[in-house]
Amino acid sequence: MTEAPPAVEVLGMTKRFGDLLALDGVSLALAPGSFHAVLGENGAGKSTLVKCIMGYHRPDAGRVLVGGREWAIGNPRQAHRLGFGMVYQHFTLVPSMTVAENLVLGAEDLPAVIRWDEERAKIDAFQRRMPFAIDPARPVATLAAGEKQKLEILKQLFLGRRILILDEPTSVLTPDEADQILKAMRELTEEHRLTVVLITHKFREALGFAREVTVLRAGRRVGGGLVKDLTRDDLARMMIGSASIPDPAARQATASRAIGLEVESLNVLNDKGTVAVRDASLRVHAGEIVGVAGVSGNGQRELVEVLARQREPASGAIRVGGAVYARTRAEMRRHRVFVLTDEPLRNACVRTMSVAENLAFRNFDDRRNTIGGWLVSRRALRAQARALIERYRIRTPGPQARLETLSGGNVQRTVLARELSEDVAVLIAQNPCAGLDFAATAEIRARIMGARNAGAAVLLISEDLDELLELADRIVVMFEGRLVHETSRETADAHTIGHYMASQP
Repeated sequence: MTEAPPAVEVLGMTKRFGDLLALDGVSLALAPGSFHAVLGENGAGKSTLVKCIMGYHRPDAGRVLVGGREWAIGNPRQAHRLGFGMVYQHFTLVPSMTVAENLVLGAEDLPAVIRWDEERAKIDAFQRRMPFAIDPARPVATLAAGEKQKLEILKQLFLGRRILILDEPTSVLTPDEADQILKAMRELTEEHRLTVVLITHKFREALGFAREVTVLRAGRRVGGGLVKDLTRDDLARMMIGSASIPDPAARQATASRAIGLEVESLNVLNDKGTVAVRDASLRVHAGEIVGVAGVSGNGQRELVEVLARQREPASGAIRVGGAVYARTRAEMRRHRVFVLTDEPLRNACVRTMSVAENLAFRNFDDRRNTIGGWLVSRRALRAQARALIERYRIRTPGPQARLETLSGGNVQRTVLARELSEDVAVLIAQNPCAGLDFAATAEIRARIMGARNAGAAVLLISEDLDELLELADRIVVMFEGRLVHETSRETADAHTIGHYMASQP
């Protein structure tokens, strides 16, 4: 990193996957030392673009110029030799190794015998030139999420990458951690030591840290320019083809203070047999949304699995409407409890069954869906499915299409249609808008708020703090399985919440 990174041009990048045109002639210019954001919704082509640059995908058309010379990048190793590095949304570190081992063992030309005294000296000298440093002797398994993301970046820089692609790098970070890392990357670009490409769907990151932006929609470049010349509404219009971001869901005053859902002294073990949820107690009142904030992996998944009866608690009590809740299908129906689990294709569906069948899991044996009260009517299930497909705008060839043929966003819509289409008393939702576009996200949030306004008790577990700040009446923070902080909507502060997300006081 002693010399400026080279100029990079991507010209007319096109990529098809079968009948899907994922990229349609996209071009991108990166000046040395630039901080360039590529903005777009899920499915806009952002990841496909950078994977073509990195050699993971072979484009159908297009060229990549580095330092004014055209290069055919056939695999990531060739991209690395040209100075490209990529930091992914999910960590690629080896948890059982130390920081130093993760830094050194990524090199492509390792000697048969590694002289660790020399390597540690190199690492110390290298980290003195970096905006942040991590103890080389620490095992990666002991690092917090923010430290792991810093190590991912340090690893790329230590290996000599000068054009760094950050693919949704802040999804597992607190707001303070995200700002610290992006600010450090911005400083390195200002010193012309690095070029950064930030792949994101967050306006705040693009406007706050990038100098230039390219906006993709449906595989095409639809706009961009200098960030200083663009507003949030400008970016929204490019991203979603609308003049502005949809307004937040309307919140209505609710009078009831009856307790809808109560968890008392709950302890839950994870798959390894260690405690994932520790002595958790909370109450959700009718007509209230309680949001659970936390970095992924702090017990949220195990909590939802217990409430959905996908996992048994080690101890503690769960009550709905004041009564002990055993989480059986009959009790779910009687108490009108509905659950939106994370990763619905894995947790809430049968991928090889049809859309109509997946939509009917809760009510296939209702009298209206049976013949004579006991034989399931396929005609009734198809009719129900067609109504829900239209109402929730599920993109599918028809009710009989296998669920696994749908996109991730449309699988999410299918589960939402099943769980939100009836009268709801208790709603438990984990990351309900993951993978959805802006319009769908606004619609789903409005439906969740509508359930709350109608008197439902809503427990919303989300890794999107902006979502919690928009929807929740109260927010609790989960750290290492404990509920460590609670705040009302009126007093909620993103930086304070982020502090508790990162460390227990």
